[in-house]
Amino acid sequence: MKKSHRNTIFIEDSDVIEHEAFPGNQFILRVHSPQIAAKAEPGQFAHISCHKLLPLRRPLSIMRVNKHAGWIEFLYKVVGQGTKLLAQQIVGEKISIMGPIGNSFEYHMDKPKALLIGGGVGIPPMVFLADKLREIKGAYDPFVIMGSEVPFPFKPVPSKYMVPGMPVGVIAAMPLMEDWDIPSRLASQQDIPGCHNGYVTEVADNWLQQLAQEQLKQVTIFACGPHPMLESVAVLADKYHLPCHVSLEEFMACAVGGCAGCVVKVQTSAGEAMKRVCVDGPIFDSRTVF
Repeated sequence: MKKSHRNTIFIEDSDVIEHEAFPGNQFILRVHSPQIAAKAEPGQFAHISCHKLLPLRRPLSIMRVNKHAGWIEFLYKVVGQGTKLLAQQIVGEKISIMGPIGNSFEYHMDKPKALLIGGGVGIPPMVFLADKLREIKGAYDPFVIMGSEVPFPFKPVPSKYMVPGMPVGVIAAMPLMEDWDIPSRLASQQDIPGCHNGYVTEVADNWLQQLAQEQLKQVTIFACGPHPMLESVAVLADKYHLPCHVSLEEFMACAVGGCAGCVVKVQTSAGEAMKRVCVDGPIFDSRTVF
């Protein structure tokens, strides 16, 4: 029997080359991990050893990759013992990283209007996907929406792009997206200037409303974030009859399908089934989960 993940997951002792702190207990970690960088695709994650005294690893979504330079980058928020210890790692130290793990986002050229929605620590897969889509010159027309209830791990900038359907004054964008010539908008309930004071799904709904029927047929939604956000995105996708792929976030012990600690109930053609988020996902069709 063929092992689908054989020779595709690596364990590397990776050098920390950058580790930057941001408000809201957020950190961006960059490590030199050439084997993982060479194979990683948008939507996949890595299982990281946060400290040599902590046996269980922690799953983190991959945010950026440079295959040539051999580095991978993660955005994470300190929420428990593991990430607290990880935040103490300094440049020059080594971290054991296992990856890339899981499936990746599927995108098709007959649907070039990609709507990317990321919330909180669900932002990284959307950054990775946006980077991948821009590499396919002229094939895709992505629009990125990001939300956070803590300060963003970057300084929002006024967008150079006019985006149809946006409420008056909603002009804040992610600097990296501006550099990549990808329109983006931000949402938060923290009264951040230029951001939509509300939910990412409200921004998405405004954008979708103004599209003609022929344009709507070209849209696919990709999303990652907290469960309530993904559920709202799934409802929005149903409203407009759009394909929608969601990346689920679950607690994981092994991350390679052995412990079955991350199973979720999924609807299949044969009825309900329990799927492992780590190896059967983390990407699922929103209609099978919600």
